[in-house]
Amino acid sequence: MSVDRTERVEVEDGSFGSFVTVPEGGSGPGVLLLHEIFGIAEFAKAKARELADAGNVVLVPDLFWRIQPGFVAPDTEDGIQQGMAMANRFFGEVPPERTAADLGAALQHLRGLPEVGGRKVATVGYCLGGTLAYAVATAADPDALVSYYGSGVAGALDRADAVRCPALFHFGGSDPFISGEDITKVGERFAGRPDVDVVVHAGAGHAFENLFHPKFANPAATAESWPRTLRFLAQTLEG
Repeated sequence: MSVDRTERVEVEDGSFGSFVTVPEGGSGPGVLLLHEIFGIAEFAKAKARELADAGNVVLVPDLFWRIQPGFVAPDTEDGIQQGMAMANRFFGEVPPERTAADLGAALQHLRGLPEVGGRKVATVGYCLGGTLAYAVATAADPDALVSYYGSGVAGALDRADAVRCPALFHFGGSDPFISGEDITKVGERFAGRPDVDVVVHAGAGHAFENLFHPKFANPAATAESWPRTLRFLAQTLEG
């Protein structure tokens, strides 16, 4: 069983909290896990623990700390509205350079954890975090990228050449927030990269891996996507 703790990540103008979980073995590759619009809620913690159970050291930074530290929206219809409002504030009020600095600091903090000990590190993100994980891969130096249904990826393909690490993109084939056209653009942009896979899960909507939220959960798609993610991380971080 993994062991949880909280840590603070220092940046030039402050610091922010992060959820950290370490595998039972006490060490492993690092994973920077970037949460959905719901904050560091039970889904993010559950995924972090599953990644730790697979042998990884996981750090989940509080992306919304500059607006409302510790924000967590419930897995309800009202929580969706709260999360969307927070995400709108995040993109509207936090300068992109501050977000980039925060994400870079979180990645470096993860690399510096004694339990990581110089091993490779990946960035994995869901929804809002899926877009930001892609941003990390374009601006920093992770060893692997996994992006789940990042709605901002298609609009940032001008930076695709900056992604130098192996990557895995997951999209839902019936996502109301990400068009089939945008998914096709992502696939075409990375078509020449043998180390990049763009996977479309037929019939799955947005946030399909969030089994805590009945509106989004798609167990069939999750049963396909999650083992693929674990295999990809094992191959790129330890293979």
